[in-house]
Amino acid sequence: MNSGTISEKILSRAAGRAVRAGDLAICTADLAMGTDGSVPMALDYLARMQPVPAGPARPHHLLFALDHYGPLSGPGALALQERVRAYAVEHGVRLVEVGEGIGHQVMLESGAARPGQLLVGADSHAVSYGAVNAFATGIGSSDLAGVMLCGQLWLKVPQTLQVSLRGRLRPGVSAKDVALFLASTLGADGASYCVLEFCGPGVATLDMDDRIVLSNMSVEVGAKAGIFPFDAVTDRWLPGRGGWEGVGPDADAAYAGRIEIDLSAMGPQIALPHRVDNVVDLSAAPQTRIDVVYLGTCTGGRLKDYAEALDVLRQRGGIARGVQLVVTPASAAVRAQLKAGGMLDEFAAMGAQIQPPGCGSCCGTCGMVPGDGLNVLSTANRNFQGRMGNPKAAIFLASPATCAAAAATGWLQAAPAAASKGKIA
Repeated sequence: MNSGTISEKILSRAAGRAVRAGDLAICTADLAMGTDGSVPMALDYLARMQPVPAGPARPHHLLFALDHYGPLSGPGALALQERVRAYAVEHGVRLVEVGEGIGHQVMLESGAARPGQLLVGADSHAVSYGAVNAFATGIGSSDLAGVMLCGQLWLKVPQTLQVSLRGRLRPGVSAKDVALFLASTLGADGASYCVLEFCGPGVATLDMDDRIVLSNMSVEVGAKAGIFPFDAVTDRWLPGRGGWEGVGPDADAAYAGRIEIDLSAMGPQIALPHRVDNVVDLSAAPQTRIDVVYLGTCTGGRLKDYAEALDVLRQRGGIARGVQLVVTPASAAVRAQLKAGGMLDEFAAMGAQIQPPGCGSCCGTCGMVPGDGLNVLSTANRNFQGRMGNPKAAIFLASPATCAAAAATGWLQAAPAAASKGKIA
């Protein structure tokens, strides 16, 4: 049997036996995350599996996040949250309360996601945790119920595609541009049920925020997971400051294919409505008036994202007349950083609308909902029709810098110091 990829080695540990691509494996999850949108359904499934309530098998290996709904989501949504809250309190499950932030962000910044772990979440963007060298994937509510019942789930071990990065991103270009370019290259299902394993000398030039973006958006090309190697960047970023042990691929690991991307040749990208893979270079985008700019979500709501956006807004003279700029920090910790550095007040002084930490407007269940006929430019990961709660609005996706440039001009426009097209080998 060939030696393993990063994912095969992690899943072998979780299964208690050597497994390779194509094998069916019963695995023990190190941690399972659920949201206020998925846990209630999991509890319904669990009630059928466990007619006599006995609580979860491993409560300390669960985390529930109340992040998809807010005070304005309606009584039905608030009742779902209360059901999740009551179950978590009764059984000692860690709970991320309303306003604490997006479950994915809290999982990462708190250190709950660690190298070499099998992490699952009843939300597709649980793939974000792959940034810290974990095998992380989204599951359904019925699978979450199974994990709650016995701590295990079954998986078909995915094949792995290598994504080799070289070079370094130029000023004005970000990991979001790389993610969108990858989506345009592979298509929305081009990596269906595969793992994207990022490698190459370019990886060392990406900080953890960059890696989270690429892992997060791996699901937008159909990937089961998007995983980074463990290196000095990972070790410095994780809580505890050192001493972590990561998982690397074996020299003779078998891969399904290889993609090479030159980061230094990358330019700003934009996803046009209504598909994540409907991507063009920003320089080739049709001239389009932008009505709403959204800065937030688990893809674009961290401190670095806001710093890049604010820098562009300062250079361009603030928010253009007639443009609504919405700021939704990914977590309470991010909001505190923005506040402490004066950035939150600066956004507010420019006229930005500041929303509480959480998923916000991303999936249209809480937060601002765009009006009919409006064009929205967002740092989010999806732009399906109706994604933000109104099918009559059009959503474009771009990096924080590109979004800020549009907020300052009212039009799709390249941020300063950014040009050139993406290049794939």
